[in-house]
Amino acid sequence: MSHTATTENKASVAQNIGRIARKQSNQSACGTDLAEPTWDFDRIPGYGPGASARDIIPLNAPTQGTLPAEYREASDEELHQRIQAAKDTLQDKLVILGHFYQRDEVVQLADYVGDSFQLAKAALAHPDAEAIVFCGVHFMAETADMLSNPNQHVILPNLAAGCSMADMANIDQVEDAWEQLVEIYGDEADAEGRVPLVPVTYMNSSAAIKAFCGRNGGIVCTSSNASTVLEWAFERGQRVIFFPDQHLGRNTAKAMGISLEDMPLWRPNLPLGGNTEDALERAKVILWNGFCSVHKRFTVKQIEQAREQYPDVRVIVHPECPMDVVDAADESGSTDYIRKAVEAAPAGSTIAIGTEINLVQRLAAEYPQHTIFCLDDVVCPCSTMYRIHPGYLAWVLEGLVAGEVRNRISVDAAVAEPARVALERMLAALPAVRS
Repeated sequence: MSHTATTENKASVAQNIGRIARKQSNQSACGTDLAEPTWDFDRIPGYGPGASARDIIPLNAPTQGTLPAEYREASDEELHQRIQAAKDTLQDKLVILGHFYQRDEVVQLADYVGDSFQLAKAALAHPDAEAIVFCGVHFMAETADMLSNPNQHVILPNLAAGCSMADMANIDQVEDAWEQLVEIYGDEADAEGRVPLVPVTYMNSSAAIKAFCGRNGGIVCTSSNASTVLEWAFERGQRVIFFPDQHLGRNTAKAMGISLEDMPLWRPNLPLGGNTEDALERAKVILWNGFCSVHKRFTVKQIEQAREQYPDVRVIVHPECPMDVVDAADESGSTDYIRKAVEAAPAGSTIAIGTEINLVQRLAAEYPQHTIFCLDDVVCPCSTMYRIHPGYLAWVLEGLVAGEVRNRISVDAAVAEPARVALERMLAALPAVRS
């Protein structure tokens, strides 16, 4: 296992993958087809190459139409110039949001870069923009649409940019689980006025599930404010059902002092989620059986290897990582927490990071005074984030210049209204300031 801050840190992930495919790099990637053009695998059912490649995609997942040849055949330089020209033409009519996990070639053209919590707030900050182009994944664009004004257009450059974690909990499964749990718990509040069960959904979920939470006294959370949200929920309920990411739920609840025995896992295809009534009666947090394929790749062995190679290494991981990885690390926190930790680190620090490779490599390039590397030495980006190629961004922006709105994401009002309730509760649940 070798971690070097050389040309790999100065090039983008996409460029490094190309070098790996041409055998010009001693690194390895999790899929040889990562080097193929994005539009080639848009025609194939699935999430595409990368960390989520083996996850099962729903049959009704959105698909992307064929990108016109002029965008598929354009060079990186030409696409950059065309995107910038479109931005210059549209000016204040446009705001481009880019997630931390997005490829560098897109991030450098975004007006705002952040995690899902920050970008949700950024969408609110531009009520006069006619178009919000969200360079992220589908649930993020849905959220932006629900928080934006009715006269604003929210655009996802590639409709196939979904989220395998979000797809691990669909609304039918969630409603079925709720019905089974209500049969056990009833719906009567206790002496303190707390209801039997409060639903909490991670931001990485569909608009329909956010709406479910809004209708049932629940709330949305992000990795930035998950503990604040759980505290909010326990003030109002005796227990919580947390979906779709079991790891964020488990790590957050454990840090709050809740025992693992009080956190049963709900498997949606089994009666009572594969649990006994007694176990569910004792439960404090019911965890949905979902996960992030990017963060599932990180292991305790990787941390041990990093410590062996760099005895003074500081290990920071995302709370979507499995519990044993979070326990073995020095710290865990959201993508924004990781970025701020690197920014504040003393010069010459050695930092191993357990999160998506685009962010890690970008931090390594931005802070050359440190030795920064990804715990996983295999280059394996988020499959769906990777679908937002500059060709798609150029296509939707030039459509706007021509007066055509392409790939608009619009959430039905019947879903948006209750989902907005849960989202507004999230926005009010400010994360605690961490030193």
